[in-house]
Parts: sequence; C-alpha cells; structure tokens
Amino acid sequence: MTDLSLLARADLDAAATRAIVAKALEGADDGELFLEYRQSESLLFDNGRLKQAGTDNSQGFGLRAVKGEAIGYAHSSDVSEAALKRAAETVRAVAGGYSGTLAAAPVRTNVRLYGDDNPLDGPPFADKVKLLETIDAYARAKEPKVRQVTASLAASWQVVEILRADGGLYRDIRPLVRLNVSAVAGSGDRQETGSHGLGGRAGYAEFITEGRWQYACDQAIRQALVNLDSVPSPAGEMDVVLGPGWPGVMLHEAVGHGLEGDFNRKGTSAFAGLMGEIVAAKGVTVVDDGTLSGRRGSISIDDEGTASNRTVLIADGVLVGYMQDRQNARLMGVAPTGNGRRESYAHTPMPRMTNTYMLGGAHSRDEIIASVKNGLYAVNFGGGQVDITSGKYVFECTEAYRIENGRIGAPVKGAMLIGSGPADMKRVSMIGDDMDLDTGIGTCGKAGQWVPVGVGQPTLKMEKITVGGTG
Repeated sequence: MTDLSLLARADLDAAATRAIVAKALEGADDGELFLEYRQSESLLFDNGRLKQAGTDNSQGFGLRAVKGEAIGYAHSSDVSEAALKRAAETVRAVAGGYSGTLAAAPVRTNVRLYGDDNPLDGPPFADKVKLLETIDAYARAKEPKVRQVTASLAASWQVVEILRADGGLYRDIRPLVRLNVSAVAGSGDRQETGSHGLGGRAGYAEFITEGRWQYACDQAIRQALVNLDSVPSPAGEMDVVLGPGWPGVMLHEAVGHGLEGDFNRKGTSAFAGLMGEIVAAKGVTVVDDGTLSGRRGSISIDDEGTASNRTVLIADGVLVGYMQDRQNARLMGVAPTGNGRRESYAHTPMPRMTNTYMLGGAHSRDEIIASVKNGLYAVNFGGGQVDITSGKYVFECTEAYRIENGRIGAPVKGAMLIGSGPADMKRVSMIGDDMDLDTGIGTCGKAGQWVPVGVGQPTLKMEKITVGGTG
C-alpha cells in the first residue's frame, strides 16, 4: 500500500464523500465516518513443526450518527460511494426529526507514539519460520525436562482515517507485533506449563533479537520448572503480595473496567456515584496512559480522533476520573479522555482502557515480603472473571509461592484470588518502589470487542485476601 490515503485507495471522491457524511449527520449530536485498512499475519510453531500460518487483508468503513443516548451505525467491507449512500440512509434514522448542534471536533495533535513502518514488510516468511524453529531447538536443548515447546509470532498494520461532518480528517497508522513462547516440562507422570511473551507497536526487529527471544524462552522454562516443583496451594484468608508488572492485569479487570465512563453513566459500576470519595488505600494512585511511546496499549489518537491522554483515575486513594469516549463524556458533562476505542470498522467505539497501571510507592520488595508472616506471593496470573456491578473477581495464579515468616517459600499450584476490587483496593497496606509495565502481551475484551492493552503496577501488599486452593 503505497498511498496511505484510504479515500484514494478506495477511489472515493473526497468532496463527494464529505458531502455524504455531512448529510448523514444532519441533526445529530456527533458521529463520523471511520475508514480502516488492516494487514495481519500469524505463525504458530508447535511440537516441532509449523502448525498454522496465515495472513489477512481487510478494509471497510463504519458510519455512525449519535443523538443523545441513541446510536445509528452502518458498516461495510464495500468501500464505495453507493455503499456509503446506503449507510447514510440507515444512520439518519437516529437523528431524524431533530435539529442538534454537532459536537466540537477533537483537538488535533502532531504527537506520534510509534512509527509508520509495516511489520509485515520486514523479515521474509522463511526467516520467521526459521526463527520459530530456532526457538524450539533452543528451549529443548536448554532443559532436558522440556517435553513440548510452542512458539508464535503475530503482527498487524492498521491504517485508520476518521472523517467528521465538518470535513476534518484524522489519521493514524498503527503497527503491532507479539512473540510468545510456551514450554511444557515434565517429570514422571507430572507435567506443568510456563509461558512468556513480549511485543509492542514497532517492527519485528525490535522484538525478535537473539537476546529477547532467548529471554522469553528462559522465562517460559523457568516458570514451567517452578510449577513442576509446586505443592497444593493453601486456602483461606491471608496477606497477599502481588509482584510488579503483569499482575497489574488484576487491577485492570477488578478496578479498571469499573472506571470506564459508560458503566458509570448508566450506574452499573461499583464505582458509580463515588467521584471525589475514598475508594482505595492512601497512597494508591491509578492512571490510564495511552501516551507511552511504543507500548502495546498506546494510541496516538483514539478511534474517534481524540488525542491520547494520561488520565488519573484514582489519586492517593480518591476517585478523581473516569475513562471517556465522546458520547459518554458529553452525556456526563465532562471532556473526552481519548479512550474511545473499537476493534474494527465493524464495531462502534466505547470507553476502553489503554495502558492502565498503579504508580509506585516507597517500600522495597524485600521489605514488603519481610512484613508477611503467613501469606502468598503471586507473580503471574492467568485467566480471571469480574462482575462490573459488584466488583467481585476471581483470578487464577499461574506462578505463586508461600510466604512464611517473611521469606519466600515453596511454589504453590492451584491458587485463586477471590474478592471485590473496590473493597480490596482499601486493603493495600504497602506499595513497592519497583513499578513496572507488562512485556506487551495484553488483550482486553468488552462487549465482544477485543483491543490491545497494557497493564502495570509495583509490588503490592494486600491484607486479608481470600485465597482459594487445594492444600
């Protein structure tokens, strides 16, 4: 794709397209034409052979008219003037009979958080397969207990253009790459798994250097061997220490979703109506920051054209902000925060997280561990479930250890953390000075839409958390 103009690529007349969009949004409060072109690929090497390989090219548009709480939306993979006119007739139904004032356009930004280069134009296909073969061989040679290795590469290149009724055009070009390694280690009849991944908004060259993929292998093997030596997790109420980085996924789920604007406007979040009130322990500050250069969850502009922001959600334990798209911000009488995101042209935007994390504190990791007489140290997490209305959550620990008399003890298997996000944020008693972000592997689901995100936190001590286990 040499011409990055999606209007030109679809052979659409710019003036005619602007006229169609302007007509479709007459009487609406807001709306836009969202154009998208995407290339993606994925390779999966499993059990010593290339098991899957695929590429995909897609394009399409979504036309949206917003009136109050109502949304008219039409989308198509046929990017033509005729399809646009049909879509315009559909979305005008939501604004019919009204005479509104179109919301002010997003303020433009020249900030670029990542480059334009297409990762798919990087190494040839054969080189990518060779890399996966090398990863497989390295992992098997490193540890004789490794019985199976799975390695995968994925990349995408997304070009979006957002055309508003006033004729303003906003564009973003978004590269994304991810490498993941999983290892199964065994001893006798027992087998355990470990995994590690990395990625971000850049080309393959940034993430598949020898040092980085070897580190991913080493971490996957280490975790598998740790789990191979694990004993059944204890159960009951105890102090829990969360490790830095990826464990922030619990914060993302148990707290982050509850701070998205739509849930709070509708009163369905456990945090609804609590603005300005204490919702976490003193010292807890949580932000959503889409402006971090090259991070997986970062976006130069969101999918409505609003510039990405650093939004403080909780400041020193006090609720001070929600994440907003344009519609919910207008209905709540606040400014949009650059969190209007959508999976693709076939989806409407909604408030979504970017990179959500807790800021660091004053305590060292060793100091925090030493303060626990009997508890759990959770380093890595797998899946979890959260009820937005109540804030109740259940999270599976994929790597965890006993803490006994201030020392890290035996690794445990089957540990589950059970609690309520709003309640347990007030149980944070020590915050580490080692805040870290995840390695670039997060993907978040909401209302059937999936978008890349980042998470992070420092080491945290939370008191009297319910732990499920089999020991």
